[in-house]
Amino acid sequence: MPYFHFSLLFFSLLFTHLYSHPNPTFEPHLHHTPTTPTPFFELTRPLPIHAPPQCTHLALSHNFSNTINKPPISIPYSPPSNCANRSLVYLEFNVSSKGDQYDRIAAVWLDGIEILRTSTAEPNEDGIYWSVRKDVSRYLSVVSISNATLTVMLENIVNDVYTGVYYVNVSFLFYDNLDVGRVSVVDNVGGNVRINRKLGVLEGKGIVEYGKGKRSYNVYEKPADLIIPVSGDEEKGFWFRIESESDVHYKEVVVPLNCYRAVVEVYVSFHGDDEFWYSNPPDEYIRKNGLVTGRGHGSYREVFVSIDGSFVGSFVPFPVIFTGGINPLFWEPIVGIGAFDLPSYDIDLTPFLGMLLDGKPHRIGLGVGDSISYWLVDANLHLWIDHGVDEVQAKVLDYMYPTLKIERKSEFNLLDGKFKVEVKRKSKFVGWVNSTLGNLTTHVSQEFKFKNSIKFTNNGSDKVVEQKVKATTEVEINSDQDVLISQATVKREYPLDIKITNITGSTNDTYIMVTSVIHELNEKSGLKEKNLNGGFSSYLQNKQNSSGWMEVKDHSVLSGEAATDQFYTYKDEFGCYSRISKAADGRLVSDNSSFSCTSSY
Repeated sequence: MPYFHFSLLFFSLLFTHLYSHPNPTFEPHLHHTPTTPTPFFELTRPLPIHAPPQCTHLALSHNFSNTINKPPISIPYSPPSNCANRSLVYLEFNVSSKGDQYDRIAAVWLDGIEILRTSTAEPNEDGIYWSVRKDVSRYLSVVSISNATLTVMLENIVNDVYTGVYYVNVSFLFYDNLDVGRVSVVDNVGGNVRINRKLGVLEGKGIVEYGKGKRSYNVYEKPADLIIPVSGDEEKGFWFRIESESDVHYKEVVVPLNCYRAVVEVYVSFHGDDEFWYSNPPDEYIRKNGLVTGRGHGSYREVFVSIDGSFVGSFVPFPVIFTGGINPLFWEPIVGIGAFDLPSYDIDLTPFLGMLLDGKPHRIGLGVGDSISYWLVDANLHLWIDHGVDEVQAKVLDYMYPTLKIERKSEFNLLDGKFKVEVKRKSKFVGWVNSTLGNLTTHVSQEFKFKNSIKFTNNGSDKVVEQKVKATTEVEINSDQDVLISQATVKREYPLDIKITNITGSTNDTYIMVTSVIHELNEKSGLKEKNLNGGFSSYLQNKQNSSGWMEVKDHSVLSGEAATDQFYTYKDEFGCYSRISKAADGRLVSDNSSFSCTSSY
């Protein structure tokens, strides 16, 4: 993406050297001929919203056709006057398309601050449409101002073969504070509504009303007073393009002297030879087998942030699978986890304010360890300002250098082999800030464990990829008497299992690729407040199970069958939301939601 499509399909073919064209053409599914536009969706937890919003602003309506290698669309942005002083804002990104087209990466920026990273679904001749609704209240300091610039990047190409134009509307929905009795949650798929008397909520397909006093652990519960983009020039989109592990991009920033808290939010996506980085073999394997491919350099990737060349945090990204990935028949109409709303990643920089609060420019760096071409990365630096003083005092107390422990094992004979990578990283940073809030010490601890194994059999045409990432982040704030003020912990796991088998097709010039994918995101978060008397915890399970086959000839799919089942459960002290959706051969077979959890973390 945007030029590299169905790359893992070609990864499975690279051993037979059928690799001359990077973009295979997929003919219409012979088993599925819809007659009306199909709604696509990413299954997520519904967002609490008012109905209707107090203010709606359609900011952009644009048709993206021949936009490859052209500057993004930028227009003036000023919300209507009646949108002022609203405390909750949603971004709504609506798309429709018809024809033949590939999946494309896209993003939305305000004054260079990224507020959405997304990708497109692949249309058909009958047309498709979808809507992404995202809470962008964390960006209140920019979405509420006038005389800003709204920028949207979506590289696309339209010609005699690729006919799909992406019709995009970008809107902002403004709300007051949530009031009990007025909060509802609306997902992309609606349904009948009924009242659950026991829970005191509205209930239905994708609809829920939470009770009074609902809270959640949110880094941006109080939006930052100032956001500084850590991004490139507008000409090619604000994202930095990372071409290799040594390709680090920097942005100079000056942090106000009265800043008492700082968090950098990183957006990232992977493309080209690294779109399926978790399935890449070592370079030695490619070299010794004389393979003509750039998809190598092993299967480990790590995104990192630095200040003036010093490491301050990192993460292994969630392996989002775009709608053309592995088997494109899997992602109709349920797309992969994160495909419509790619996750961003937060790194608390408060312990480093002692380095930043000197009135001088400092270089924020972004890079991807072990990477190859190419990654799109940028960041937002969120800053909270103490308006009661001109300057705050800060100092770095402890910097535990985050040593990377990595173990690689490689064993192969010709095209068959096994490859394993295990990685551990642990870091801890401590610093204090003396502001009108008090003399507070912030401890930030990060730890992750990464395991990946790849197995090639049947002369390299069959493969199994198994990956598991465990990550824990803890932010603890203490008073000058060493009394715990708050302790926030987030634990994430994202396993990924892929199996690909190739067999002879119905004729000698075709083959059948049988594939299964198990993709999962589990998250547990907790917040302990002052003296441990209050707090919050939440649990999330989000799992997709996909299986199917395709018969392929000359890079075209002649026929195929595919099914995707998704199981989603979110639970906290205020209740539970679960949803099970099943799709087969491009159709939504069943979709049921409830407030009775059927599984546990």
